[in-house]
Amino acid sequence: MATIVDSLAIPRSHSSASPIPGRPDTVVRLPLALGLRLRPSPSSTSSLRAFTRGPFGGSVPRRGYNVVCEAQDTAVEVAAVTDATWQSLVLDAELPVLVEFWAPWCGPCRMITPVIDELAKDYAGKLKCYKVNTDESPSIATQYGIRSIPTVIIFKSGEKKDTVIGAVPKSTLTSSIDKFL
Repeated sequence: MATIVDSLAIPRSHSSASPIPGRPDTVVRLPLALGLRLRPSPSSTSSLRAFTRGPFGGSVPRRGYNVVCEAQDTAVEVAAVTDATWQSLVLDAELPVLVEFWAPWCGPCRMITPVIDELAKDYAGKLKCYKVNTDESPSIATQYGIRSIPTVIIFKSGEKKDTVIGAVPKSTLTSSIDKFL
C-alpha cells in the first residue's frame, strides 16, 4: 500500500566530488504535497544499479522508493454552448446555470476564464457552467443584450436571474451564485 509523503529529502552536491554514500552534502525538504506517494522502485541485484549519476557528475546512492504523482482532483472543463445546444443545455437545465459570454481576442475574458474554471469545480453537482463565444454565436449574445464582454449571466429554470459584467473577482461571482442555489 502506498504511503503519503510528509517530506521528501533530495540530495544535492555542491562540488563535482562524489558525496559519501548515505550522507548527502545538503538535504532540501519539500512541504507536504497531497497526491505524492511513495512506490517501491524495482529492486536490482546488480551493483551497477546501486548508484545513479548525481547532478554534478558524481554517483549518488539510489533510493529504495520512487515518488509518483497520483492526481486526486479531477479537472472540470467548462463546455462551450452554441445556438444548436443553447435550449437543451441552458434553458432546459434542472440546475442553475452560469454562462460566460466571451471572445478569444478579449483580454479581460482571458483573465476571468480561470475564475470560471474554479467555480465550475467548486460548484460541481450544484451549478452548471458554460461559455458562449460571441464571435461564433452572435444571435445568443444579441438575444440577451450582451454589449460588453466578459459578461456572466446566471439562469435558473430557464430564466435570466443575474448579470455580472466585466472581469470581477471570484467573491463577486460567488455571492451572485449563492443567491440562486
